[in-house]
Amino acid sequence: MTDTETLLTGLAARVQLLEDQLALMRIISAYGPAVDSGESAAVAGMWTEDGVYDVDTGCLRGHGEIEAMVQSKPHQSYIHAGSGHLVGPPHIDVDGDTAVATCHSQLVLHDQETRTYRVARITANRWEFARIDGEWKVTLRTNRILDGRAEAREILAAGVKN
Repeated sequence: MTDTETLLTGLAARVQLLEDQLALMRIISAYGPAVDSGESAAVAGMWTEDGVYDVDTGCLRGHGEIEAMVQSKPHQSYIHAGSGHLVGPPHIDVDGDTAVATCHSQLVLHDQETRTYRVARITANRWEFARIDGEWKVTLRTNRILDGRAEAREILAAGVKN
């Protein structure tokens, strides 16, 4: 290869990585607005058909269970009282057609009586992705509450190791 070909190949790889990271950030950043507006199909559509959302309270498997969570009475009560699922900037590692993102998230709830907000929970998040037919999808999202348990710290530590 010539120097120009080597340069172009390197630049193309860097641009692809940046495009992949941006696409993954767009999925992660869309989660909060989608789940807080009750757009259950949009939330579920972020996952593969057989994707898993593993929260400390249980595992949701596939689009149907993820949609049902958004449509559930407890989640709808959050929405109608005022809620914000805030996801922090992710640390993303792309490896070909798979990727892992690590970040924090918090659930902020509105108290209608006092007209204040409170942080209901803060979690460590691991998002696993696969590129399927050119589109990134979540295959597994694992959330663990940051309440001193080692499991949550381990998610964060694993996500930033080189």
